[in-house]
Amino acid sequence: MSDFFEQLQVHTQAEREYLLAAPIITDVLAQKVTLGQYGSFLQQAYHHVKHTVPLLMACGSKLDESKEWLREAIGHYIEEEMGHQEWILNDLEACGFDKEAIRYSMPSFATEMMVSYAYDSIHRVNPLCFFGMVNVLEGTSIALADKAAKNISEQLNLPERAFSYLTSHGALDIEHIDFFKGLMNRIECKEEQALIVHSAKCFYRLYGDVFRSITAMPQLDSNRESDS
Repeated sequence: MSDFFEQLQVHTQAEREYLLAAPIITDVLAQKVTLGQYGSFLQQAYHHVKHTVPLLMACGSKLDESKEWLREAIGHYIEEEMGHQEWILNDLEACGFDKEAIRYSMPSFATEMMVSYAYDSIHRVNPLCFFGMVNVLEGTSIALADKAAKNISEQLNLPERAFSYLTSHGALDIEHIDFFKGLMNRIECKEEQALIVHSAKCFYRLYGDVFRSITAMPQLDSNRESDS
């Protein structure tokens, strides 16, 4: 019998493939992405990454005493994740975009729905649902971040300082996923395992839609792009 972390990867394979099939990912790997698309990706990354620490805090606050070991791990995550949204804004500035305009821009509908589902599942269902999101975001970073940064840099001839978010997360999340794997393998309750699997499936779909919401340029007004 494989450990729970491995089961989690197996049970979410179809949803992971949905995410990886997003056209923007194909374009990045084929070195066909534009500067505007990279800016749009960073804009949506900013709008969900700025919620990482608040979501971790919310998750930790909802765990009961039986999960004190997990609350301590969340404290470690919070220290690691603090301020990463500012890295993204600095990357945008290095690409020539107005980072303050993007700070106060609106997220795409897909990004807003992913963030909303994260808060909702913590408060309405179970705080363990958040670890489905952790599995998706960190696993995707390991799979794509370093390769994406290399390809975009080569294609667009951007400075190294335009990739602090991608390059840091490629390396950092390798450490995080090992840490995460150890945490997940301590989850032995079948009902709790099922919750995390279901959550991960949902977050793969939601994050896949975030990638599909990336536009030709960052959107700097209050009107979200139409899904039509």
